[in-house]
Amino acid sequence: MKKAIALFLTLLYLITVSAAGPALAADQLNIVASFYPIYILAMNVFDGIDEVSLSCMTAPDTGCLHDYQLLASDMITLSRADALLICGAGMEAYLPGVTAQFPSLQIIDCSEGIDLIPSDDEDEGEFNAHTWLDVQNAVCIVHTIAEAACKICPDAADTICANADGYISRLNALDTEMKESLAPVAGKSIVTFHEAFPYFARAYGLEIVAVINEEHEDTIAPSALAAVIDAVREAGNPPLFTEPQYSAQAAITVSMETGAKIFELDPLVTGEMQKNAYEEGMRRNTKALLHAFEETGETP
Repeated sequence: MKKAIALFLTLLYLITVSAAGPALAADQLNIVASFYPIYILAMNVFDGIDEVSLSCMTAPDTGCLHDYQLLASDMITLSRADALLICGAGMEAYLPGVTAQFPSLQIIDCSEGIDLIPSDDEDEGEFNAHTWLDVQNAVCIVHTIAEAACKICPDAADTICANADGYISRLNALDTEMKESLAPVAGKSIVTFHEAFPYFARAYGLEIVAVINEEHEDTIAPSALAAVIDAVREAGNPPLFTEPQYSAQAAITVSMETGAKIFELDPLVTGEMQKNAYEEGMRRNTKALLHAFEETGETP
């Protein structure tokens, strides 16, 4: 019995250490991003900085965090963190529990300075939290991360600022590129899968006339589906956009009832862990929109 207990405790210890990840250097700061899009932006700020270990608390296929429940492994990660980068604007609904458990953990709210859009979904909080889908908001997020990082890690401030400045230059170029590309379709109507794209639409001159499923789940109430179908018909059957993270079944139903064509926009809440992932994702979305309007005969 004693041998069995000892073996169990040994296995428990090994599992805990494995979940906690590799040990940090004694002089290394541990910065944690709450989820994928914030992590990708932060990667560019902390690129090549040995003084900082950057990690993403959630797996890259997690998606939005509105209903996310913290795992034991997340608590281990946070217990080792010096600072937590959050999207803010209500995305991290679990945050009160984190601050209660780790009162000394520094929280960096990346929604600061952004002109927030009120949420149409009461279950998702007061504001729409998908801020990063406007490139200028991404620029603001990078500024926020860099400013906080320079205070946390002053020895690396020069490199942090240089990284942020270089990335912001690329983002500004991306924003100009997208605005020029999408100018011919400014004012056009679209239907989106859930409440992910108001910031995108505001930035690039599109009008969201209906949202297929505000709850970002696989099912939709018949009455809500009927309302979407009516809105799509009234708007002249604009393109419907699904998201790669969710089932397209509701959009297929709307398409069958209205004749509106289906395309795909990516809210960039999942993807490859690469520094250019945000830029490439936004370019794909730009191409998807132009293709959709071309296919529906709405381009000049």
